[in-house]
Amino acid sequence: AEAGRPGTDAERLAAARTHAPGTPPAAPPARVSVVVATRERPGPLARALDSLLAQDHPDFELIVVDNAPRTPATHELVTRTYAEHADRIRYVREDTPGLATAHNTGLAAAEGAVVAFTDDDVIADPNWLSALTAPFAADPGLGCVTGLILPARLGTPAQVLLESHGGFAKGFAPRLYDPAHPPADEPLFPFTAGSFGSGANMAFRADALRRAGGFDPATGTGTAARGGDDLYAFVAVLAAGFRLRYTSEALVWHHHRDTWQDLRNQAYGYGAGLTAYLTATLVRSPRLLPALLARLPRGLAHARTMTARRGETPETGVPGEHGTQQHPWPASLSRLERRGMLYGPLGYAKARAQGRARARSRAPGGIPGQGGGQGGGQVRRGSAAVTR
Repeated sequence: AEAGRPGTDAERLAAARTHAPGTPPAAPPARVSVVVATRERPGPLARALDSLLAQDHPDFELIVVDNAPRTPATHELVTRTYAEHADRIRYVREDTPGLATAHNTGLAAAEGAVVAFTDDDVIADPNWLSALTAPFAADPGLGCVTGLILPARLGTPAQVLLESHGGFAKGFAPRLYDPAHPPADEPLFPFTAGSFGSGANMAFRADALRRAGGFDPATGTGTAARGGDDLYAFVAVLAAGFRLRYTSEALVWHHHRDTWQDLRNQAYGYGAGLTAYLTATLVRSPRLLPALLARLPRGLAHARTMTARRGETPETGVPGEHGTQQHPWPASLSRLERRGMLYGPLGYAKARAQGRARARSRAPGGIPGQGGGQGGGQVRRGSAAVTR
């Protein structure tokens, strides 16, 4: 730019428009609630909270949901270490284990028109929340926005292997998913929820998520289903008629798990979460079964093509045995994913049964001492301990 003249032509035009007579002031961004569910991880949580407190969004609250805590570490971190931010951060305790239940508790406590969710093992870019929530103002029919997740570090072979096969990222191109106009390149839409985004970087219009029923409490980390809570919510919002947008401008940095055993657990959990979420979707919305069956033949053919492109190595060794230029996906991890997929429906059924047992124990005349439950998974208000 020339000396004395601010920025580019576009910036000067925007500045002139802002100061032009008769130009209506821009509406302030809607209030946002950011929910972070955590369990006994005060170190990573503090790192995440520091990045969230540095957001450039002008109006947001942070809700830390302490899920089935064994120690007071998280409560002490929020109420003591971050005491000076008491006007911004709320502590909510949820004794029923499970990420979906914790997210439902955060949703019930949220005051914002938009509710964003991230994990305790991320570092959020300062512009993350603004970029993640801005699309809602431009599209009243938008129910969900997801963002880009990149690795915070690639220090171990397991981290490199995971990221070399996509990690949590969904690319750099923006994408709009509209149930009225299914994408031609996803024959199983909307059941291809894994391509929409990930739970560490997602936001919902609060009313849309509540109307869709929130998260299914029998899915997610911390339950027998092991995962799938975010995928279930994506499809539930789309099935309710809302659109979903992916934007790479909303960036968080994720700390991938370090070890080969972590990666094995992750592979199994992904497989289990995938079929658990599909089972949950069909159990809670059986009207979607004909649509799934109609899409299945083309979807399976598409999946075989994608698997062939990815390729595998026949070795069952650890990631460190692979070359530095290419990192073939070990056949052992694919087998674990398939085993997880076989287990997923059973895990979901087990988690539902455990939820019903907890609900009975809470009812009058129930067996004492068995803990709380989320019942049918409805979003509750005022049922968890809240510290402001």
